[in-house]
Amino acid sequence: MNIEKDLKKDGITVIKQLDTLSVTLISKYVAEKLISALPFYGLNYSNLFIKICNIPMFIADIPSSMGEASYFYKNSSIYFKDGLSIHEMKRYAVHEFIHAYQEIKDKSNILYRLGLCDFTGIKVHGLALNEGAVQLISAKALGNDIENVKYYDIEFNTNTPSYYPIICNLVSQLAYITGENVLFDSTLNSNSKFVKSLISLLGEKNFYKIESNLDKILKIEEEMISLSNKLENEFLSGAFIAKSSTKIGIYKNSIKNIFFETQNLIIKSYFDRALNNVYSIQEIEDYRKKLYCYKDLLGVTEDYNFFNDYYINMMMKLDEKYEQASNPELSLVPYTRSIFEIIIQKIRALIGVKRRRNEFCKSEIEYQRGFASRTSDEKPLQFKISFFYKSWGSFGKVLNIS
Repeated sequence: MNIEKDLKKDGITVIKQLDTLSVTLISKYVAEKLISALPFYGLNYSNLFIKICNIPMFIADIPSSMGEASYFYKNSSIYFKDGLSIHEMKRYAVHEFIHAYQEIKDKSNILYRLGLCDFTGIKVHGLALNEGAVQLISAKALGNDIENVKYYDIEFNTNTPSYYPIICNLVSQLAYITGENVLFDSTLNSNSKFVKSLISLLGEKNFYKIESNLDKILKIEEEMISLSNKLENEFLSGAFIAKSSTKIGIYKNSIKNIFFETQNLIIKSYFDRALNNVYSIQEIEDYRKKLYCYKDLLGVTEDYNFFNDYYINMMMKLDEKYEQASNPELSLVPYTRSIFEIIIQKIRALIGVKRRRNEFCKSEIEYQRGFASRTSDEKPLQFKISFFYKSWGSFGKVLNIS
């Protein structure tokens, strides 16, 4: 195996091996951060520290398209960009070590699994899903703050603004559905729990479409970075610069379109299927809260209306579900009311109050009041919420996102 040739193919030129003291400091830092942030995943400090110390680390010339550090699985080594301080290397090493920790090789030292990425098929898939998951773990370990960012005209909140922000946002949406623990467990231990959970919750076809879209975004971003790097050459012709700039604009628009296609597919496939399992009043309220809180994860633009329209439609369907839950004799689904629900229904019948309207709107109204009191600078995603009531027989809601 000619490692040097493989490295040069990726644009990496080794300058020197990292000294023992630096490796020890990096190992201590990474182990402490991971143990502190991830106490429930069977990680052991001593084992982590030793494992990190045994990873060969080098200073190298690395293309800007590869970031500040890179884990090279062919020789299980980490390469840091020349010029980084020891503090910077410590932080970048967290992400790269997770890759080292999650890799699974066969007896011939051939990589066949890397967290959520599968190398066994004709085509590698899940690479972007895994990169997003690893970066989310890294951000959690490093204690990154949530920031409001805007890429490709898409505005959203993230704790990883500089590394795979678009991909990480979509992976965060998937983690919201399954629970963060499932995602982190599968990413660290290279198992299929997260994928199987998503297939169950979204449907197999929908999951693989989402996974494929994430890989498309990653590939387009890599091509765009490569083209941007070429534009740094001062001896380029005006025609090449104009052509390349146009192509970059097309790339950005493609990422934007794929992002919203994926986001909308996640929302619709999950909540449509979840609605089929909602019967009781408590399940109705849990569903409503989960859908409502999804707004905090969204990537939005000035003309993005899908979530608004979908939310209105689902609230109308929940209204019907509430009728069935409140009057179980009208429902085809066997349902046993508790004493508390019977009492509540009696009270509602006596005073003639449509209590569900208030229950469905309570958190939205509280949000609206808090929102109205903020200045424009305090509204990162600028969610403007208003409500209307047509009559006691129907319920409507408008959520304007601008």
